[in-house]
Amino acid sequence: MRYGLIFLLSVFVMGCQPMLQSRSSATDVITAVGYASISEQRGRTQEEKQLRAMRASKIDAYRELAEQVYGFRISAQAGLDDQQLSIESTDASVDGNIRGAEVIRSYPVGDSYVTEMRLDMKKMERLSDVGDVYHVPNKQTSLF
Repeated sequence: MRYGLIFLLSVFVMGCQPMLQSRSSATDVITAVGYASISEQRGRTQEEKQLRAMRASKIDAYRELAEQVYGFRISAQAGLDDQQLSIESTDASVDGNIRGAEVIRSYPVGDSYVTEMRLDMKKMERLSDVGDVYHVPNKQTSLF
């Protein structure tokens, strides 16, 4: 009876160990979802608009990942004119390098295109020493 109890206890403890490991590694993975309207895209054909929306939703998902990793900067301003609120503005920006993100799924939903992405933070850390990061100019033309 005593050996049976020890055996059951050891099987229970050994069975729980992988769950603890997978739970801790799951916190190192973040996900993001990007959206883009298909009909609002420029393009001669519906297929071209859908392709642009697909790319825009991917960029939106990358932005969401960057916000989660680096946070984003908020700048707000409000003005009073004769004790009445006259001008109010809020700006937000995010800046950072995301490496190693993977597209989980990309699909249309109605007039929108959706891209789901996943980022393993450990993988991003490993890739951070690979290659140089260069500033991309804002006024760059694209084929799309």
